[in-house]
Amino acid sequence: MKAAAVAQIAPVISPNLTPVLGLKRSLQITCQQSPSSNHNQDHNFPSFMFKRTTKKDNPPSALASDIPYIPSINIDYSNLETEFKENGVTFEEISLTGTNSNCLVLKMTLQNGSTAALMLPSGLITSYKTPLWHGGQAELLHTCVSKRANSTDVNVQGGVSLSFDCEIEGLVSTWSPSIWDLSSIRGGQDQEFIQVELKSSNWDKTVEVKHIVTIREDVLTSELVFSNKSLSNLRLTGSVITHLGVSTPDATYALGLEGSNYYSKPPLSSTFCITLPDSDLSKSKNWSLGDLNKGKQAEIVDGEENENYKQLTDAMSRIYTCAPRQLTIMDRGKRNSIILRRDGFEELYLFSPGSDEEWYGKYAYICVGQSALLQPVILAPGDKWNGSQHIHNPNL
Repeated sequence: MKAAAVAQIAPVISPNLTPVLGLKRSLQITCQQSPSSNHNQDHNFPSFMFKRTTKKDNPPSALASDIPYIPSINIDYSNLETEFKENGVTFEEISLTGTNSNCLVLKMTLQNGSTAALMLPSGLITSYKTPLWHGGQAELLHTCVSKRANSTDVNVQGGVSLSFDCEIEGLVSTWSPSIWDLSSIRGGQDQEFIQVELKSSNWDKTVEVKHIVTIREDVLTSELVFSNKSLSNLRLTGSVITHLGVSTPDATYALGLEGSNYYSKPPLSSTFCITLPDSDLSKSKNWSLGDLNKGKQAEIVDGEENENYKQLTDAMSRIYTCAPRQLTIMDRGKRNSIILRRDGFEELYLFSPGSDEEWYGKYAYICVGQSALLQPVILAPGDKWNGSQHIHNPNL
């Protein structure tokens, strides 16, 4: 795919996406699903449930386990448009060159001008735009569209993504929700909210997850509901990872963390995390949820935050414990602030790539994760667990 084709896809996902070419390391868009011998994955493509047809492909053999599995999809998204046209929701199809898959971008729009964009079937939130008090509009998320090196495949990274491992007691393998069904849409453009409910489950449906995305006039909520339908305990490890767009980390402050304990670790590695260029922070081995599950953690350093206005100039990657439920991110460059609140999660993951890169560029972002990383959530058979993140715009 040429640069022009990448630039053509970017505005569909978000009007303010940053097109980036020639990444040293980038990942497949999640219309593609990579099988693994140590993960139980459900290779049935998600059922969108509304007047569409799907096709089931056989997953590749173990000998081809290093090749991304690409489930085929044939969605008549115009029928979805008809089904939900009164809900303030539109759908647009993206054809990916070099694959036999298509993705949908679901866009929610409220009368006050607040919008959010959600990719299906990956469940990645690529855009959240809110009106400001002076009449303008701001994109709060940071997302990049890029071309994979020496390939025609397109990568989308950033935004709000989910990175969770579900491990049933007694089983060697784990499962991660990454392919989502569209279950329902409630509310509407002329109402106070629009709510989209997605569902995902493992191959035998012993673990089910709901992802409920709700947009209101001044807040975007990502709510998760995990259900353990197995006969054993379920161990949840993971995070809701949010890339917030900033002018530069040097002009960005995290307010309210003073007195919170933290653990310094290398950056979290997940499908949608934007990859850092060579730096002192990125040279340390990235860690993943699998590393935590297997006990392969890098050495951690305990500390206590001594700044209430934490400037994010220097590259940092920390998990805060005992952190406040509500955190304010202030960007002096954009003269804007964002409030993030969490429910259910006990930890806060905070990452800054530092300020060595250009202002308003690819690395002009920070990551905030509402997390259960150091201390997993344990669900007994038949139990449910709820966790959520709220991105609030206080500038209306």
